[in-house]
Amino acid sequence: MMRTTILLLAAVVSAWAAPDGSALYARHCARCHEAGGEQWSPARKTLQRLPGEAIFAELQFGMMSMVATLAVEEKKAIAEFLAGKPVKDLPPGTPPAPAGLCAFPASRTPDLLAGPRWNGWGVDPSNSRFQPADMAGLEAAQIPRLKLKWAFGYPLAPLAWSPPTVAGGRVFVGSVTGTVYSLDARTGCTWWTFQASPTGVRSAITIGPGSSGSRFHAYFGDISAWVYAVDALSGKQAWKVQVDAHPLARVTGAPVLHAGVLYVPVASFEEMAASNPKYECCSFRGSVVALDAATGKQIWKTHTIAEAARPMGRGKTGTQMWGPSGAGVWMAPTLDPKRGALYVGTGDSYSDPDVPTSDAILALDMKTGRILWSRQMTVGDRWNVACISLDKIGCPEKAGPDFDFASPPILRTLSGGRRLLIAGQKSGIVHAIDPDNDGAIVWQGRAGKGGVLGGIEWGMAADEQRVYAAVSDLLPAKPETGGGLMAIQIATGERIWHAPAPKPACLPRKGCSAAQPAAVTLIPGAVFSGSMDGHLRAYSSADGKLIWDFDTLREFPTVNAVPGQGGSLNGPGPTVVGGMLYVNSGYGVFGMAGNVLLAFSVDGK
Repeated sequence: MMRTTILLLAAVVSAWAAPDGSALYARHCARCHEAGGEQWSPARKTLQRLPGEAIFAELQFGMMSMVATLAVEEKKAIAEFLAGKPVKDLPPGTPPAPAGLCAFPASRTPDLLAGPRWNGWGVDPSNSRFQPADMAGLEAAQIPRLKLKWAFGYPLAPLAWSPPTVAGGRVFVGSVTGTVYSLDARTGCTWWTFQASPTGVRSAITIGPGSSGSRFHAYFGDISAWVYAVDALSGKQAWKVQVDAHPLARVTGAPVLHAGVLYVPVASFEEMAASNPKYECCSFRGSVVALDAATGKQIWKTHTIAEAARPMGRGKTGTQMWGPSGAGVWMAPTLDPKRGALYVGTGDSYSDPDVPTSDAILALDMKTGRILWSRQMTVGDRWNVACISLDKIGCPEKAGPDFDFASPPILRTLSGGRRLLIAGQKSGIVHAIDPDNDGAIVWQGRAGKGGVLGGIEWGMAADEQRVYAAVSDLLPAKPETGGGLMAIQIATGERIWHAPAPKPACLPRKGCSAAQPAAVTLIPGAVFSGSMDGHLRAYSSADGKLIWDFDTLREFPTVNAVPGQGGSLNGPGPTVVGGMLYVNSGYGVFGMAGNVLLAFSVDGK
């Protein structure tokens, strides 16, 4: 009898102490997921079709801004409520050590800064995303013969989102779980892993000369605004520094290295956190931070908004509101050593009042961080995720169109010596401005319709004569719309050709879309563009004709024995180095989830 009483009491206490997943869902999730329709957020019925472990992983590693204050047990409770059954715990800390480790010791110590490489986001300081022939090792005529060589599965990852850097025969790539991997470029075996943080590493990784006994450092940022220097040959941490103390600050764009200084862009999740009516929106300001690459010591920090946020009255629910805010820097800075300047684009404002540096191209002095000039392209763009809710609580009174600059401007020199910065915007406009004349507008041309998920999202590519722009124009409610790729004459802004998006074969699957938001990659004679329908396509740079098409929307056996699934292509574009092509598949935000890094070669062996 006593034993039965004790067990009953224990059960009552356990039930009383357990988090209530239904209540937590109603408080933190229902406002978006019960909004009626699935244009921006999947409905509860869609979530309930997912495995509980997948929901738990997304809450833990993906939707950080929405559930940042919740304990792991509370996130698990939400997942169990949606799944309707118990969910297994996620392993704490570092995900399980992968199978397929490389044989140690290495047969040689590679020189990471010699030979074919793709270093960082834009492959060069100008962020051209143009890989020359000697580095690409792949000719346009060979592209139709590309075959899958290997696939790597990210453990516990609900999406694949970090651009692969390739240097010295090694691939360096981060994951949504915060694990950074060094893989063998030819075989995909794992040389080392490094656990940065549980919040995810999304930035491209930059390789540079090391210090304090390290020949080479790998530099990257995570989405808690920490920046790391790691020994690129061993994975041992050299230093770690947080570049912004705001609780929702993040580093999405790649840090860029020049002459011993690391330039770091800073953005934030706060635009999304504003969907909570009780959140005091908004206080974050975007910035660029210069660090000593050897030590991580801050040299300077420049905010994109000069004035710190101040109280701006109370919202409809009595919540204290703040401003000015926003103007995050989502992309790798573009360097101009000739003028001693760097260039970045900024995002929208999150709250009132207006600022002149949102949706703008900024020029900063590389030595001091002083803003040299600013060219704003959309005035009065104040927007946050509350603006897509039915009640609009937390949305600025006069909401803007959310026309961020999410991709780096490209610096190009014309045959006569004139220089232009070419920048693509979510408005669907491509801008060419004069960096030597305070950003004066030279030409502007429309590439897409634009929108919250529209226009040019993650980046264009350019050779000396043309810029190549892929268009998103993603509308979740109309997945057959959007997409397209075009070539534009840099000198004049004239459109040379346009390749419409093929009709997606995966419709009506949730997340399937014709949109092409992923960054474009260029080699001599060919342009690569990924699509939300899971296809990676190569087009002739001369006339836009399709020359290769690979459907990544499938299951893949992986070299590390992690179940692999391809999905939508978004965010980073492919990396082409030494006769091989690398691309992530499975960008599940507004798309189809997946968790694989795919490597292709002409021999496929």
